[in-house]
Amino acid sequence: MRFIFFLALAWSASLQALEVVDDTGTTIQLHKPAQRIISLAPHVTELLFEAGADHKIIGVVQYSNYPNAAKLIPQVGGYQKLDMELIVSMQPDLIIGWQTGNRKSELDKLKQLGFKVFLTEPRQLPDIAGLLERFGVLTGSETLARQAAARFMQQYQLLRQRYLDKEPLRAFYQIWDQPLMTINGQHLISDVMRLCGLENVFAHIDTLVPRIDLESVLEADPQLIIAGGVGRLRPDWARQWKRWPDLSATRLNAFLDINPDIIQRHSQRILQGAEQLCQQAEQLRQRIYQ
Repeated sequence: MRFIFFLALAWSASLQALEVVDDTGTTIQLHKPAQRIISLAPHVTELLFEAGADHKIIGVVQYSNYPNAAKLIPQVGGYQKLDMELIVSMQPDLIIGWQTGNRKSELDKLKQLGFKVFLTEPRQLPDIAGLLERFGVLTGSETLARQAAARFMQQYQLLRQRYLDKEPLRAFYQIWDQPLMTINGQHLISDVMRLCGLENVFAHIDTLVPRIDLESVLEADPQLIIAGGVGRLRPDWARQWKRWPDLSATRLNAFLDINPDIIQRHSQRILQGAEQLCQQAEQLRQRIYQ
């Protein structure tokens, strides 16, 4: 009878195995909540902290600087190169990466080595709440993760209601200047722009993060140009656009530099960047349409 009892317990436990689908549609199965997690992107690190699973993170990548406690976690490399030997030696039971931010060859190698690899790729703001909830399931922190997701969605809905049906403005998001790079309509940042009533002038391009030329920007004639990080390294970034007096953004003096940590990271803090962008866009509307 004792054998049957323990067999029943084992069978019951097997039924309770965790099963979560990542952003690529891949099903990740764990026999129990992850206890040793490696984060391969700063936004993943932030979301794990927000979901209440920070004590289970054993490794992060370069630029994982928020919250401050994340700076104390050992690094396993960066976007350019992961330290595979170190990762293997740390024996993680879950690795969480970024589909378009990490090297595919390295992600494939980790899978080939037998590691459980969950990939993130949020394209719309509510997807971040979904990630928080799934991280809660994977780490056994469902209650805290659901609360964090609810806070995120509440803030998101407040912004959405505040800026719903605003007069649209043409906007160009500049990720970098040499080479000149932007984002298409499928990118998460483009969803932030839509939230603020901004029309991404390069939404139609097929590539998620395309390179473009100066002439295409001048032809699109954006009313607002947003730089996500260029201004931190080159404070005079807007000067290149002011050379073109017929450009609408130049005539309106509409140039906005947003800290990339709160606009280009797929974490809960992106709503801080969204609120900053929405406020600046509203001020521009008042100048144009008053």
